[in-house]
Amino acid sequence: MANRLGKSTVVFNNKPAIIGYGSVVGAKEMEGPLSSEFDTHDKDSRFGEESYEKAESRMQKIAVETALRKCSKSESDIDVIFAGDLLNQCVGSSFGLRGMGIPFCGVYGACSTMTLGLILAGLCVDSGAANCAAAVTSSHFCSAERQYRYPLEYGSVRPQSSQWTVTGSGASIVSITEGKPYIDKATFGKIVDLGVKDANNMGAAMAPSAASTLIEFFNDTSTTPDDYDRIFTGDLGRVGTDLLYILTEQNGYNIREKHDDCGLLIFDRKSQDVHAGGSGCGCSASVLNSYVFHRFESGIFKNILFMSTGALLSPTSTMQGESIPGISHLVNIRI
Repeated sequence: MANRLGKSTVVFNNKPAIIGYGSVVGAKEMEGPLSSEFDTHDKDSRFGEESYEKAESRMQKIAVETALRKCSKSESDIDVIFAGDLLNQCVGSSFGLRGMGIPFCGVYGACSTMTLGLILAGLCVDSGAANCAAAVTSSHFCSAERQYRYPLEYGSVRPQSSQWTVTGSGASIVSITEGKPYIDKATFGKIVDLGVKDANNMGAAMAPSAASTLIEFFNDTSTTPDDYDRIFTGDLGRVGTDLLYILTEQNGYNIREKHDDCGLLIFDRKSQDVHAGGSGCGCSASVLNSYVFHRFESGIFKNILFMSTGALLSPTSTMQGESIPGISHLVNIRI
């Protein structure tokens, strides 16, 4: 059974392991530096569907099917699946998974949803409430632009602080299995809001929450950045990453040599015109369930920290002039 460590961290005593994983991305992501890492892609990012929203649902289903196939499990083997996305009422998830017959828990953590779902799946397995659980999330550039900013047809100019929503999905299957990377510890993040209101500067809105969660974890576990092979953040991009370094160093932790941001890994900022980098639920999900887990398999990684970062805004809150609260959840994955 899991138990508390320090103020905010949970220790998983039964080693819930990631036994299968799958990643799906769109055309632009396949033009980036991680193209060889992903399981599946689509040449026009529609995945054979008539709308971008339906394409996003299709990505989630493909990601889950891929993860199941890799660990020789079927849909009937999954006791519960935690899924979410950026669309209103998380319809990308519920519509995508509705025909799979798996007990469904919709979760919303904005772009932190991959880590949030993974923690919840790990808790279910660690406690014995589930023998096998799953976590999946997704985002789509076109559906996100339509919901959060402007229709693509409008042709608005994006400022340099803006990020490109990743068209992608990632799924993880969690169970108790020896020899696989497992969730050792986790920290649920707190909502942090320093008053950023610019929806085109998500990195600035999310960086304070990432720093808060990471510092909380270090304090709870009495560890430092040097104790880990890598420290990943979800999608802070260039602006948010630079702010994260400042905030952590103010608290005595220098992570520069250990840190990678999924929003900076997935695209080539110089050649792909993504401005500050990648974002979206599918950003950290697709990188975790490809690049990161591949390096566990090859032995490059043995002990990492992985944080997905989210901006808890909606079109309504933005139009009402609200600031953008940030959230960041963390998992310690090791082998």
